[in-house]
Amino acid sequence: MNADRTTGDRTADTPGADRLPALALGLLRGPGSEARAVLGLAGPPGAGKSTLARYLVAEVERREGPGSAAYLPLDGFHLSGAQLDRLGLGHRKGAPATFDAHGYVALLRRVATERFRDIYVPDFDRDLDEPVAARHVVHPHARLVVTEGNYLAAADHPWPEARRLLRELWYVETDDAVRESRLLARHRAGGRDEATARHWVTGNDHPNGEYVKAGRTVCTRIVRGDHLPQPPNGRSVL
Repeated sequence: MNADRTTGDRTADTPGADRLPALALGLLRGPGSEARAVLGLAGPPGAGKSTLARYLVAEVERREGPGSAAYLPLDGFHLSGAQLDRLGLGHRKGAPATFDAHGYVALLRRVATERFRDIYVPDFDRDLDEPVAARHVVHPHARLVVTEGNYLAAADHPWPEARRLLRELWYVETDDAVRESRLLARHRAGGRDEATARHWVTGNDHPNGEYVKAGRTVCTRIVRGDHLPQPPNGRSVL
């Protein structure tokens, strides 16, 4: 594999999955290493962000000890079905306007600066198709927090505020055909028939993904999401 080549702050090559835990651990070394590092993963729907995040957390904990890393998914800040209905946005679920983006930034700021108590983190339950509170926890001794979501590289307010709290932001890139296959499987598993699943991918996931791709150039590293190891303690949610 070629050595990393950088242009400005952005790394130009795409390291293999086996190198990614070491790169994440590298954020805990050097100047400012006593501070908690927050690593962001951006990318379009179905790229593999949550799978990579869970893998990195598991690997860091394996090497550094239980509770040394934590997971913070943007999906926990999905608006509930009731709020989407109120706003008339049920047909656009997953679009930027269907997240509590300011709530996400506020929690990210707590995680980046608060080190003396447990911080509880919401998640999204695909079986319930709703956000759930306090599924994850960031312990005081957690040195690395991995956060992931579609819009972390977006230019619109308030996403740049979130980026300023990140040590690095990696872009997870996967071929569109692979993402589409994953998304179709996800929607079918959620109870949609084939035609409805395809309509959702075309009418919702695709435009959201194209919006996300515009932020690729602001990320510090490009990583591939095609062949990621599966987390040891849970199904992939891709």
